[in-house]
Amino acid sequence: MTMTPPPIARVRRTYHQPEIDDAPAAVARAVASSRLAERAPVGGEIAITVGSRGIAGIPEIARATVDAVRALGFQPFVVAAMGSHGGATADSQRALLAELGVTERSVGCPIRSDMETLVLGTNSLGLPICFDRNAFEADGIVLLNRIKPHTSFTGDYESGLLKMLAIGLGKREGAAQVHKLGLDGLRRILPEVGAFLLKNTPVALGLAILENASEHTAKIVAVEPEELLAVEPELLAESRELMARLPFDQIDALIVGELGKNYSGTGLDPNVIGRQRVETMPDPKSPSITRLAVLDVSPESRGNALGVGLADLTTDRLVRAIDPRPIRVNCFTSNLLARARVPLAMPNDRDLLAACIDTCWRIDPSEVRMVVIPNTLELTTLWVTRPLTGEVAIHPELTFESDFLPFPFDAAGNIEQERLFPESLRGRRGVGVTAMEP
Repeated sequence: MTMTPPPIARVRRTYHQPEIDDAPAAVARAVASSRLAERAPVGGEIAITVGSRGIAGIPEIARATVDAVRALGFQPFVVAAMGSHGGATADSQRALLAELGVTERSVGCPIRSDMETLVLGTNSLGLPICFDRNAFEADGIVLLNRIKPHTSFTGDYESGLLKMLAIGLGKREGAAQVHKLGLDGLRRILPEVGAFLLKNTPVALGLAILENASEHTAKIVAVEPEELLAVEPELLAESRELMARLPFDQIDALIVGELGKNYSGTGLDPNVIGRQRVETMPDPKSPSITRLAVLDVSPESRGNALGVGLADLTTDRLVRAIDPRPIRVNCFTSNLLARARVPLAMPNDRDLLAACIDTCWRIDPSEVRMVVIPNTLELTTLWVTRPLTGEVAIHPELTFESDFLPFPFDAAGNIEQERLFPESLRGRRGVGVTAMEP
């Protein structure tokens, strides 16, 4: 494990996609144009769902939703709608909202994170349909959530409004019941339970957020409850076209700086890396990655390293940072266990790179097609080795921003990620770190 890794060059990806300049104003217009005012008595309580991580500008979007609902004469409150996340306790879910920047002060209304649910019926399997008591007892519910491809399955309804309704507001019990049959159950039970809840709970409006590949708000759409089942699949297809992807179909070694729940519900987004690691389910054909390594778990994940099982190699320090409790809660709720398996761990990043190069099925290290990214969410900047030069040159969205340079290692043999990706979340945490010179 003493080989010198090949040099890398910085590549910039420039997307040409729709983007909203003023998301709060778009929220206000969407609410004002909806039929929300007709669906609840004046002065009534309206529950607004917040809970998904990684939504761009969610504190401002949530506050704009609260203000728009209040302007119609209602009394809004935010309800924590995140299934079993945060260890499935009221305090931890309130703390997770605070980490997203959503507090009672920031949104200007009460937040209710209680885990108590009501059983409203049974699904076709005979399992109970559970639902958040606070939301059910409100005069109306506004389903506020981003629509995007799910990290575990494909279907007409993936991550979006229906999932927020059936799983987010189902709390731990509801989430567990929907996941009971694994992925086939999600495809069948999620829309079934969602349709039941649309008829049997006071859902008054859906506010769908679509984001572009640069993680900026591309669109905000008001969805009336009676139209939700028909409209959400169309918005999902639009979101799928907008999502960020790796620009190469075949990679010998992909090095990911951090995994984390703040980047993807699965830590590493399977839609980006082309690996599902789901029991009985084949992986996507593209991208094809021979060796995938992840260096760290983000501090925002608080030790929840779910998704580490998607990698082939990791570091000793990531393994030491793992808190098994939230991973167990996630896995036993979703019934997907393979993604929590811990891969081979190396003492430092230099050894990890050597192991990737040595085992990626290339005889000559100079031929290794290596890509380095900060995480699976922030994909506008990446570093590549020389064998990818031709593909970068012909790609209409890719531009080289540096010559080929040695990896920046610290004294312990670890990559100085802040220097590679100063504009990433990790780079912003380390403000003042010198970026790699071009």
